Amino acid sequence: MVNPVHPAPVHRCGVHGVPEIIINKVVMKELDIWYGKIHALKSLNMNIFKNEILGIIGPANSGKTSFLRQLNRLNDLELNYKAIGEVLLDDKDIQSINPEVLRRRVGMIFALPQVLPISIYDNIAYGPRMHGTKDRKRLDAIVEETLNASFLWDEVKDRLLESATKLSGGQQQRLCISRTLALDPEIILFDEPCSGLDPISTAKVEESMLKLKEKCTIVLVTNNTKQAARVSDRTAFFLMGELIEIDTTEKIFTAPSDKRTEGYILGKFG
Repeated sequence: MVNPVHPAPVHRCGVHGVPEIIINKVVMKELDIWYGKIHALKSLNMNIFKNEILGIIGPANSGKTSFLRQLNRLNDLELNYKAIGEVLLDDKDIQSINPEVLRRRVGMIFALPQVLPISIYDNIAYGPRMHGTKDRKRLDAIVEETLNASFLWDEVKDRLLESATKLSGGQQQRLCISRTLALDPEIILFDEPCSGLDPISTAKVEESMLKLKEKCTIVLVTNNTKQAARVSDRTAFFLMGELIEIDTTEKIFTAPSDKRTEGYILGKFG
C-alpha cells in the first residue's frame, strides 16, 4: 500500500524545471473512525498539499465521505461516532479549534445545492453579515468577487435581487461555491458536487475549481473517475475504509501501483 506522509515543506519539479516548494496544509496521522461497530476509516496516514486539488475516488462504503467530513468536524454530529488519531491543520490539531471557526476555514459544497430561499445577493452576503460585515460597498464587492470566482457573475449580475431558488441546478451549485467563498475559506471540500448536473454545468463547476486552487486548497470526493482525472493534481484511492494508494493523478490513471486501483479505474468493480 502506498501511503506517504511527507514533512512540510518538500520540493518537486515545477514549471520549466524550476523547483516548487510543497507545503502540507493538512496531515492525518493514524486516523481511525467508527460509527458504533462500523469501522469506517482504518489507520489513515495522509497529507493534503496547500493549493492543490486532491481527488478522492473509490466505491461506496470506502470511507470517502467519512474522510471528507472529518476535515471540518462534521463527523462530530453523527450518532455513535468515535475517532482516534490526529488531523492537523497548519500543524494544529483540529480538535483544539472551535468547530464554528474551523468550518469557516474549511468550507463544504454538498452534492445537492442548498441555497437559501432569499435573493441571490443575500445568499452570499448572509455569511459576511453574520460575521460583522455591514458596509454595503464591501458586501457589494464580496458578491461580485465571489460570483466571478464561480463563473456566475455574467449570468446573474442583473438578477441579484431575484430568489436564488429560480436559478438552474448548475447555477445554484455555483452560487453555493460563491457563498462559501464569501467567508474566505482556506480549504473547500467538494462532496460529489456534480452528481446531479448536466455536462455543461459540470464543466463550469470544474472550471471554478481550477481557478479556486490559486487561493484555496481543494478536496474533491467524486464517483466520476474521469472528473478526478480532469481536475485533480493528485488522486487517492480508498477501498473498504483503507487508503490503497495516493499519487499524482497522471500516475494513478496510467500506472497505478496497486492492482485494485487499476481494477476500479477500469470499471471491473465499484
